[in-house]
Amino acid sequence: MGEPTEIHAADADRAGAASTGGSVPGEATTGRPLPDGATRAARTRSAALRGRIRDQRRSPARPRLWFELALIGVSYWLYSLVRNAVPEQAAAAQRHATWIWDFERAVGVGIERAVNHTVNRAEWLIVGMNYYYATLHFIVTISVLVWLYRRHPGRYAAARTVLFVTTGIALVGFYCFPLAPPRLMTGGRFVDTVAVHHTWGSMASGPAAHVSNQYAAMPSMHIGWSLWCGLTIFFLARRTWVRVLGLLYPAATLVVIVSTANHFWMDAVGGMICLAVGFLAARLLYHAWAYQLPRRPGGAAQRPVTVPVDWSAPVGAGRR
Repeated sequence: MGEPTEIHAADADRAGAASTGGSVPGEATTGRPLPDGATRAARTRSAALRGRIRDQRRSPARPRLWFELALIGVSYWLYSLVRNAVPEQAAAAQRHATWIWDFERAVGVGIERAVNHTVNRAEWLIVGMNYYYATLHFIVTISVLVWLYRRHPGRYAAARTVLFVTTGIALVGFYCFPLAPPRLMTGGRFVDTVAVHHTWGSMASGPAAHVSNQYAAMPSMHIGWSLWCGLTIFFLARRTWVRVLGLLYPAATLVVIVSTANHFWMDAVGGMICLAVGFLAARLLYHAWAYQLPRRPGGAAQRPVTVPVDWSAPVGAGRR
C-alpha cells in the first residue's frame, strides 16, 4: 500500500520551499533574513522612505506655519548675529573700497558719486530714498514670503530655500571681503545722506553704527533680496501690471542704494551672483526650478515651453 496522502503533500511543500529559497507555507516569513542580509520589512520601509523623499522633491509640502515663523525668526537672528560679529577690519575695508572705486572708474561705470550728489539736491527725494532703504527691504520680502505661503504652497519651500542659500553665501562674503560703503569711504567725497538730512535709513550711521558692522557691504543683500522678490512676483503673479511692478522693484532698489551711497555697482553684481547660486542650489535639491514646481502639493509640475521637432509642420497638423 502507498504512503498516506498527507505525507506526500508535506514532502512536496518542503521540496518546493527548498527549491525557491522560501519557507514552508503557513510558517512566518516576516523578519527572516534574506541572502543579502536584509529583511523584506526593511526593504519595504527603505523603498517607502525613498518614495516619500522623491515625492517631496517633486511636489514639496507646505511647512507648518509655526515652524516657518520660528525658522524665519531664528534665521534672521543668526543672520544679524553673524553679520555684526564679523570683525570690522577698517583698513582692509577702506582698501577694498578704493580697489572697487578705481576699477569702476577705469572701465567707465564709476558714476555713483555723480548720482549721489545729484539726487541729494532734491531733499524730499533723498529723504524718501533713505526711508525706502530702511523699510521696504524687510516689508516687501516678508510680504512675498507670506503670499507664497498662502497662494503657492507647493513652491514655497523651494523659493524659501533660494532666499536662505543666497543669504548664507552673503555672510561668507561679509566675512571674507570687508568693504566700506561709498559714504564711509575715506577720500571718496560721497554724501552720507542719513547724517546730512538727519533721517534713519542705515545701520552704518547714527547710534546703530556702534552695534552694527559698518563694513558688510559686499554683496548687497538689498539687491539679492529685492531681485528674489521681483522674480518671484514676475513668474507667479497673474496680472500683468503686478508682474511689471515686480521687475521695477529691484530696479528701483538699485537706484536707491547708489543714490544714498550705501553700495557700489559691484556690490549689486555680488548680490546677483549670490542669488544665482541660490537658484542653482534649489534646482539641485528639488530637481526643478522653484517656479516650475506645482502650485499646490500633489499637483502637476509646470513644464518648460517646448518647440515642435519639425518646424516645417504646419500649425495644427496631425490634429483631428
